[in-house]
Amino acid sequence: MPVRRVGEPSNGNRSDGGKRAFTRRPNGIPPVRKTVRNAKLAALPVAYAGRQAAGAGRRALGRPAAEVELDIQVRTAQHIFEVLGELKGCAAKLGQLLSIYELALPPELAAPYRTALAQLQDSTPTMLPDAVRRAMAASLGDSWQWYFREFDARSAASASIGQVHRGVWRDGRPVAVKVMFPGARASVLSDLEQLRRISLLATVFVPAADVKSVTEAICACVADELDYAAEAEYQRVFADAYADDPDFFVPRVIAQDGDVVVGEWVEGTPVSRLIADGPQSERDRVGLLIVRFLLSSWRRTGYLYTDPHPGNFRIMPDGRLGVLDFGACTAWPGAGFDELVRDICGGAVNGDAAEFEAAFRRHGFVDADRGFDVAAAHQAMAAVCEPMVAPTFRLSTDWLRRQVRRALNPQLSNVNRQLTMPAEFTPFARAILTALGVVCQLGTEGSIRDEFVRGSPELASEIARYDRLHAQPTDLAVARQRRAGGGPARPWFSIVG
Repeated sequence: MPVRRVGEPSNGNRSDGGKRAFTRRPNGIPPVRKTVRNAKLAALPVAYAGRQAAGAGRRALGRPAAEVELDIQVRTAQHIFEVLGELKGCAAKLGQLLSIYELALPPELAAPYRTALAQLQDSTPTMLPDAVRRAMAASLGDSWQWYFREFDARSAASASIGQVHRGVWRDGRPVAVKVMFPGARASVLSDLEQLRRISLLATVFVPAADVKSVTEAICACVADELDYAAEAEYQRVFADAYADDPDFFVPRVIAQDGDVVVGEWVEGTPVSRLIADGPQSERDRVGLLIVRFLLSSWRRTGYLYTDPHPGNFRIMPDGRLGVLDFGACTAWPGAGFDELVRDICGGAVNGDAAEFEAAFRRHGFVDADRGFDVAAAHQAMAAVCEPMVAPTFRLSTDWLRRQVRRALNPQLSNVNRQLTMPAEFTPFARAILTALGVVCQLGTEGSIRDEFVRGSPELASEIARYDRLHAQPTDLAVARQRRAGGGPARPWFSIVG
């Protein structure tokens, strides 16, 4: 089912709609002028350099080096939180992605960044009730309250470019009302221009990459999330595809107009709480469900869900995984992409160096006339694909940290400096990295391979090939249809209260 692409909402973003909207600034208006936002973003590395210089002086005066370095990290982390939290929009999306890349840091240095970025993702809502009412009227008209029996102008949850309110629709259904922040569209588009200007810095790590094309692909993905009409259409497709599913729940869209989306309310516990204090058995179950959802989505809908961060999942009282926020979805490219997945992953776990190199070149991960360290790339890709073929595997933050640090190592000998990535692969890389971050934070252990066999016939054939090559028994029935007759397990919070 094709998604209807639309332009800017006819009502747009009113310049007067942001008065007293945000408590974080004295006048309540988030910075939307390009010069102001660019200056705030540019201040981050400048301030960090200043702290490093000051730290050198403190060390010279006898302060312990470890104490000085920790103080620098804590102050920098807080600065990141304050700037990105104030800017919202694209900057908050950046914060979500940074929560993956902080895994590349040693644990003792990553801790303050992890704390600040968690605050950024889960920070309390900031749009005040008067601004909410103006934003609702801008999209639904001055009589917007007619649609609701109840509407709570206090926010129930915050998103990167909007916030969610709880209400009761006119027919009595509990609803979630997603409202875009006033000025968010202009802010995000300004941030994307800043991203385009600074993106060439990425060539420090990947000099062979077509950074400009990948940057444009990232910008397109983020800009698409400004289109609430398209988001509502994506959600309708997913809700139809997963209707009555025993494992997953996608809330149905009730209404959409302008910068407002109204959908069914989802009762449940955020996955972030499970990450913080849930029992390991439940963490394993939910981690595998997240993998299963992503692998099944394109088969059922024709689209990939590309924003699987913890805030978009809820564990429902009946054990199902509720999935929220469909602004970041992308159409599945089709048979050619299925072939890419099979060739790259199959070459990594089953092929020799020549087969692997041929697959990498055929699908555009290295320029045709460029040499690269085939053995090193083969080894690195095999390590990434290990969870796909091992009978059981534990996806942990330690495992992910090793992969990220290897990929981002700035040494000239790092094979990733010789490689590139096709621009069309960008949204899939985003989905893979974000999902890995979630399931690794959960410490998910189990048969990851069963989920790949269940969700991808192409990879199932490569997993069967791996079993034959390694004389390992295989069963492509995938866990003997665990769901048959069993139904979803009770979630941990219904047991412990």
